[in-house]
Amino acid sequence: MKRASLVLLCLSACLLTAGSVAASQNLRPARQPARPQRPAIARAPVAPVRDGEAEARLIEVYKLIGQARGHEAMAKAETLVRDHPNFQLAQLVYGDLLASRARPVRAIGDVPDAAARTGALMLAELREESQLRIRALREKPPAGAIPAQFLQLSPRNKHAIAIDASRARLYLFENTPTGLKLLGDYYISVGKSGIEKSAEGDLRTPLGVYFVTSNLDPKSLKDFYGAGALPINYPNPYDLRRGKTGSGIWLHGTPPAQFSRAPKATDGCVVLANPDLQRIISTVEIRTTPVVIAQTLHWVTPQTVQPDSRRFADTIQAWRSAKASGDIARVLAFYSPDFSGYGKTLAQWTPELRSEIEKAHGRDVALKELSYLRWTDNADTMIVTFDEVIAGARAGAVKRQYWMRQGALWKIFFEGVIG
Repeated sequence: MKRASLVLLCLSACLLTAGSVAASQNLRPARQPARPQRPAIARAPVAPVRDGEAEARLIEVYKLIGQARGHEAMAKAETLVRDHPNFQLAQLVYGDLLASRARPVRAIGDVPDAAARTGALMLAELREESQLRIRALREKPPAGAIPAQFLQLSPRNKHAIAIDASRARLYLFENTPTGLKLLGDYYISVGKSGIEKSAEGDLRTPLGVYFVTSNLDPKSLKDFYGAGALPINYPNPYDLRRGKTGSGIWLHGTPPAQFSRAPKATDGCVVLANPDLQRIISTVEIRTTPVVIAQTLHWVTPQTVQPDSRRFADTIQAWRSAKASGDIARVLAFYSPDFSGYGKTLAQWTPELRSEIEKAHGRDVALKELSYLRWTDNADTMIVTFDEVIAGARAGAVKRQYWMRQGALWKIFFEGVIG
């Protein structure tokens, strides 16, 4: 049974149950104002739905229920499902409120046993979605805190995205002159088999540090992808180093009939409600917006990451100094023996490095627009992006390096030009 069909069944069951119990006990549901018949006329244009607006309204209904303000909760739930008839969870909550007029409601989706058995899986998914949305309300990140992966972002990184898979939540940040500012957070769905993707077709969402690589025109996509799609660079060089396979991991929307999807419902992509995705699309920058996907985000104060940022800055500046010196042996000391740059070994990459040194003619090298993003799992890695500008030049190549801690030292295992 399709998810939408189940919700309609649940809602119908609640309505029938409320009506039959009221009749058997000679009770009447609370009176509703009479609705005069109106001629069919064209509706006025509906204002665009704001990101997070539907969820905020659902949470308000939850709060009113918790305050025993059932009449107000009913009115707001009715308006919510009228405005968003494809919001299945809101429909389910509205059905519970209707049923509560005639009998106590034991839990979210308190439908007759027959209906519950028929759509047990979908009902469980809706309940899980509800719990995750409520959890996000209760467990807001500490004020001013940032995910630990964001050591340093350059002014070019105007925005950043962090995803907490355990909470089914995406956090959108703006990079301001005074630091990262949380703009909003949104419910998301991940892979049917969970997270930590390792192979093509495993129905898992990858974990790591990625970047938005393009913004696909919704006109070129099937309705399944909703308001659009933002591919990310999975598998990244660290994924490839570990033998991970697969492709086509996107942030995308939902089909018209669905406002949101179950917490684990995708083939590996990250899926948002269309209004939320449209907000993301309006803010991201191709190749520069980082997307951190973690099992659980670790929130820290910006001051906490500064010592690590400064220590790594010393390492990257030592690499820069070695390159400016023109001593290829000093430069190669910063590279891992198992380096791989676009399929080239370190021996095959060395001529590229030597050529770059020769072009500099002994001039100094400046690293501008530096950003560091850290990823730690069974290894400690650093993703570094910068403009490499030779003294006297106006601009230079935009490069990205992947470093890994090997003992007490950091070594480069990937390097490439991205712009």
